[in-house]
Amino acid sequence: MTNVISFDENDANWRKMGRAIRFLSANYLDQPTLEDAADAVGLSPFHFQRLFSRYVGVSPKNFVAHLTLGHAKGGLKAGSSLLDTALDAGLSGPSRLHDLCLKIEAMTPGDYARGGDGVAIDYGFHPCPFGSALVMATAKGVCGIAFADEGDEKKALADMKARWPRATFTHAPERTQKFATRIFNPAASREELRLHLLGTPWQIKVWEALLAIPEGRMTTYRAVAELAGNASASRAAGAAVGKNPLAWIIPCHRVIGTSGAMTGYHWGLDRKRAMLAVEQARRTSATGGVSLRIVLPDTAR
Repeated sequence: MTNVISFDENDANWRKMGRAIRFLSANYLDQPTLEDAADAVGLSPFHFQRLFSRYVGVSPKNFVAHLTLGHAKGGLKAGSSLLDTALDAGLSGPSRLHDLCLKIEAMTPGDYARGGDGVAIDYGFHPCPFGSALVMATAKGVCGIAFADEGDEKKALADMKARWPRATFTHAPERTQKFATRIFNPAASREELRLHLLGTPWQIKVWEALLAIPEGRMTTYRAVAELAGNASASRAAGAAVGKNPLAWIIPCHRVIGTSGAMTGYHWGLDRKRAMLAVEQARRTSATGGVSLRIVLPDTAR
C-alpha cells in the first residue's frame, strides 16, 4: 500500500524540499551536485535524495536535467502547434497531476458580475515543492491556488481575494488540507477533483484551452488563443492566462513567448521554471500513461 505523505506531520520536510527546489532552480546552470543541494537544506546527501524523490516525485538529478527545457523548446522550434500536438495527445500524460479527474463548474455571467456575492470561501496555506501554496475552496470545489515565498503570504491572499471581491473568506486550513494533499502529494489518491471557477466567458475558454496542453510540453499565447476560438486574440489570451485562478492545476506555466523565451509568470519566473522541470522529469521517468477527464457545464461557455 502506498504511503501517503501527511501535510500535518511533515511540514518541515515540505518546506525543506521547497527550499531545495528554489536552490536548484537558481543554480542549475552551475550543475550543483547532490552534496551541494543537500547542504543547502541541512541534510545528508542520502537523506536528501530519499526525501526529494518522495516529496517531489522525481530525483534531484532528473529535476536539474530538465531545468534547461531543451526538448520542450525544441518542439516549438520544430513548428509543433497546440492543435497538432495537445489535442492529438488526447489530453493524456503520465503524471500524478493527470491522474486527477477534473470536474469544472463555472459561474454564470450574472454570478461573475456580482463578484461572488453570497459565496463562502475557505482558505489555508500549505507547504508544497513550489513554496507556500494558498488553497481556496467553496462548497462546490477548489476555486483558487496561488503561491508565495515564506513571509509573502498576506500579499498572495490579498491578490486572490480581489478576484472574489464580495465573497466571505474564512481561514480554515484544516478544511483545505485535503485538497492540498491531493494536488501536490505524488502519492495521493486519484479521486475526482472539483473546481469552481469565477471568470468571464472568454477567460474560461482560455483556461479550458490551457488544460489541453500536455504535461511536459509548452505552447504560445497565439496557439492558446486559436484553441479558445480566436487566433488573432493572442494579447487577450495572454491577459486571461495571467488571470488564471488555479495555478498548477490549470497550467498557465506551460505558455511561453513565440520565440521560445521564458515569459512572465504571475507567481515568479523561477517558480515557473521549476514547475516545468518537475513536469518534464515526471513525464520522462514515468512508465505508461493515464488519462485526464475534464467535464465542463454549458454555463462555462
